[in-house]
Amino acid sequence: MIEGGTSVEHPSSGLPHKSLLCSAFHQLLTAKTLRLKIDNVGFVAVLAVQRYLAEQQIANDKCIDSYCYDVTVTDGVWQAKCYLASNLNHLVQKNRLRSGIDIQITQCSFVYNERRLGRGLVCIEGIEFGSEHSDILRSLKDVDTLPVWSKEGDVTAIVVQNDAPLQLSRKYYLSLWNNEDPHGRLWIPCIPPTDVVLDVSKMILLSDLESVFGSCHRYLPLLVRILHKSRLRFYGKMETKIDIPFQAYFEVADQSGSMSMVLWNALCPEWYQRLNVGTVLYLQNYTLKRSYPNRSRPCLADPQMKTFTSVEICLNSRDPAVVIDVIPPKSVKPQWGLPDVTHQFITRSELDSLPNNCACDVIGLVTFVGRCERIRNKGTTAPEKYWTYRWVHAVDGTSNLPFVLEIFASSQPEIFSGIYPMTYLVCTQMRVCRESESTVYLTSSCETQIFTTGYHKGKPYVSDPKVKSFIQWTKTLKDSVMLKKTVIGGHYRFPPSPSVFTQTLADGVADVPVIAASELQRELESLQYREHKRLAIQGQITAVQYVAWPEEDQASARSAEQAGLEKTTPGPTNVSTGPPPPGDRGAVTVTATEAGADSDTGPSAGNPPPCKRKKGRRRKREVKRRYLTRATMLEERESRQGCSTEGDLQEEEEGSNSDYEEEQKEDEPQDGNPDCTRARGLQCPTEGKQAGECRGASWESSTWAMLRESVPAHFSFNGLQPESIPRKFSFEDREYLLQQSNLHPAKWLPHEFHPDQNINRYIPVACNGYFKITVLGINQQAAIDVMFVPVLSSEDPRSVGLPRDPHDNTLLSCLSMGFVSPLRTPADKDQPSHPDPGDIMQTAAELEAMHVVCLIDFCHLGGEKVEVFINKVYKMTDVAFV
Repeated sequence: MIEGGTSVEHPSSGLPHKSLLCSAFHQLLTAKTLRLKIDNVGFVAVLAVQRYLAEQQIANDKCIDSYCYDVTVTDGVWQAKCYLASNLNHLVQKNRLRSGIDIQITQCSFVYNERRLGRGLVCIEGIEFGSEHSDILRSLKDVDTLPVWSKEGDVTAIVVQNDAPLQLSRKYYLSLWNNEDPHGRLWIPCIPPTDVVLDVSKMILLSDLESVFGSCHRYLPLLVRILHKSRLRFYGKMETKIDIPFQAYFEVADQSGSMSMVLWNALCPEWYQRLNVGTVLYLQNYTLKRSYPNRSRPCLADPQMKTFTSVEICLNSRDPAVVIDVIPPKSVKPQWGLPDVTHQFITRSELDSLPNNCACDVIGLVTFVGRCERIRNKGTTAPEKYWTYRWVHAVDGTSNLPFVLEIFASSQPEIFSGIYPMTYLVCTQMRVCRESESTVYLTSSCETQIFTTGYHKGKPYVSDPKVKSFIQWTKTLKDSVMLKKTVIGGHYRFPPSPSVFTQTLADGVADVPVIAASELQRELESLQYREHKRLAIQGQITAVQYVAWPEEDQASARSAEQAGLEKTTPGPTNVSTGPPPPGDRGAVTVTATEAGADSDTGPSAGNPPPCKRKKGRRRKREVKRRYLTRATMLEERESRQGCSTEGDLQEEEEGSNSDYEEEQKEDEPQDGNPDCTRARGLQCPTEGKQAGECRGASWESSTWAMLRESVPAHFSFNGLQPESIPRKFSFEDREYLLQQSNLHPAKWLPHEFHPDQNINRYIPVACNGYFKITVLGINQQAAIDVMFVPVLSSEDPRSVGLPRDPHDNTLLSCLSMGFVSPLRTPADKDQPSHPDPGDIMQTAAELEAMHVVCLIDFCHLGGEKVEVFINKVYKMTDVAFV
């Protein structure tokens, strides 16, 4: 056991400070055993969680996955980088162990590097969770000044490298949540090029490279301009010996045509962010190789340009080492005949006439930004990979409908995470996806580049006629009007599911995987942080309950980490040992040896969700919350015309955002104002009823009371999460709102954390309640409670693309169509009302014994929170077999 601490001199003050962390690690190094249980060390703050590819010999252990994690902690006096035991990896993958929190290290060990003399590392094997917003970090003025703990000078030396993994065979860290984004100090940012002297008399054209391929070892220099740039591709594997296994494609051109150029391995960190669309390059010592035939290629805007596809230019750091010179724009000569970068901008009104998979560029004013989510790349198994994406709406004034953009990470992390409403967004090389005549959207390609406020200056598209036309349109807008239409975050699914569910008779393959209800546990356990998964289940709807929302005063509600996943099983009661309930300050302990079976760790591989037998309905605290808006606006703001933009995007970069910030104040919630009412939507069955009475609207099938106790597994969740509902955008608080919709950062930065903020302060968009639906598997082996939040208003981003035809507002129709059909009356033509939830519930009886197929969307929100939404319900008459 560790007692007391070691006094060390803190470099910022010159005064001795007690460091319990140093004391614990020192005792570990001097102990006779390599493993030590620690006590009385106190809590430490997590500064960073960093990911990298595991080594082959480690990966052979069946207990771990393909990646390792280094965790940097501090006690406020010193900081130390430690290796995380592989059995605790799931805590990172579910975003429980993350930067910015306090933990207590309860067990650690010292691991020697048997191949390197005097090298080793501290491995964290047991932790307790403390504050979600570290008190230690809040009190620190400058984290970078903290000294890094190490012990040098003897055989047990610990070498802590600034930005390299503790496993010394790896030279780089990967981005925490995907493999496409450049991450770490290894990656050199874009820097202005310096002047170079060129001898243009000794060069070769791209058109001549095909004819000389294979005839010589050294080729004449090339002078080319970059027309397109791909995202990074990481091709590392556990057994790979390449130090930095990255590559990136570029489409380059000269006066004779275009050809692909490949940036390989160690050159990617040095050059990827310095080579951009429009950059002119002078290349020497490059090589040529046959092109990879199955690679995607960008669509060139100039149809007259020749493309050479049989060979591609390779840039390597050795054998031979390529020489790359970037020519400053002012030094580029017209007589070189280099083609200009051209674009294929379209307007929203033109999109509907474009064919499927057509390439195009778009510019629009952002009105909705969805949260960042991840989907598993099914084409890889080891190491597993995730694609990061988000949905965005943007308008350009040519249509009543927005561009619906599915934007995947394009190796531009700062831009991707910085998209917010009321900015100008440019997306190049997007692809048209046409689901039907009425459903069309744009998705990223490998060569998509995105640019938003702060990144437009100097880009080739600023002089495009359609870009200029868009800028002129924005000058006719009122900030106040547009701000009212902006939304951020929440549950969002697009495109709407088809009206017919299709499955092949031969192999049972369907558009959405159909699983047995008994497989739900496995699917839930496999979910990682912000992973989205859609599955189909056959069964019956056996119970429905309407729940008014918010269910309680969420500003003072218990922590979301304390909202655990529930599973009901027959037999002896299994008491959950998950996070402590409100008022219980006991910490949760997780150790490497217990992680496989301890339910403290939440749903993870080999560890079922916390379970307990359900005994009747759990009653919830009935507290009604009001969201309030200010109804008046200053007269001078109302009369003001035009957005704060200049004549083109370059001038727009220098504009002020103060107008946005001031106008946004009118939509701030004013809790406690008795004169303000909630947003329109589903109302209580009888006017004047309280929210608690609406919760009584429920229905059960005639057999559910009997079946409930005999179903082997019943998966239930803690209601509608605040993060699941989109919110009105506040320009003043955009930094906090972006933090909520982005993925959690790998490293702690003071300006990225707002512990005193609360998402419930921001006005929810058209949601007064939801339906809790119990779906029983067709073989009655498992049941699951899912949520249905119907679309009620055009303000809801999910309304885009939904059918416009009215329906009869039965519960089955609402579940099938996704929205509640408005009721138009002669006295309320402009603002149609909606049926009461009680009226909809009265139609639930038609679901009795009905065989249905339910499409369910799962999304892991981090910690113990799992979002489970019903996407669509199909009757068996709406199922087709082909």
